[in-house]
Amino acid sequence: MIKYFSVCIFFFIFSHGAIAQYSFSCDSINTSNGSLIIYFIGHGTLMFEYQKQVIHVDPWSKLTEYQNLPKADIILLTHHHPDHFDTNAITLISKSKTKIIVTSSIFDIFHRGKILRNYDTTVINGIKIIAVPAYNITEGRDKFHPKERDNGYILSIGGKRIYIAGDTENISEMKSLGKINIAFLPMNQPYTMLPAQLADAARNINPEILYPYHFGDTDTTGLRKLLSGTNIDLRFRSMK
Repeated sequence: MIKYFSVCIFFFIFSHGAIAQYSFSCDSINTSNGSLIIYFIGHGTLMFEYQKQVIHVDPWSKLTEYQNLPKADIILLTHHHPDHFDTNAITLISKSKTKIIVTSSIFDIFHRGKILRNYDTTVINGIKIIAVPAYNITEGRDKFHPKERDNGYILSIGGKRIYIAGDTENISEMKSLGKINIAFLPMNQPYTMLPAQLADAARNINPEILYPYHFGDTDTTGLRKLLSGTNIDLRFRSMK
């Protein structure tokens, strides 16, 4: 069951007594071990809360004031472009025990984190994380996201498999991801997918729930028609 809350509000009380408030759209998903809360921060940036654990995905300071957000137990970084790899945001949400998952290209810059290459797997605090391919296939655009460099991630949380695609097109590897309950797919050419490509990817993955994300100024109005005839629950949230 999915519960949708139009706004989730955080309150933070600082040492001088002032209260900061920030809000995001969020969904609550029932799992076999309690609720998973998804916070839609924007662009390719997400935050998950599960069993008192907080997972940040591609935090980016342009989108919010990270000093006001919960500290991360896990940070997932898909690639080294500045809208996905922001050292300031990472610093603000890190604590001594934060686990940071990185690509090898990020590690070469950051010199921190656990490297996962495509198809590597790790388990952190009971959450299984698989790195999967993310790359461009359109001629002339492979320079943006070349094959074998960047990651998408599949998280196994409370019996749900959640696919965070990262910056990718509708690559053939999507056909062999296995059962996906929730998918986040990007839609902004020239860097990721056109709506028709996203629809093709969604049909190959066949998730129960699909969240388009990282769609910028792309016209999303035709996507529902492109996915007609499927049983995919298409959900738009504020993720420009």
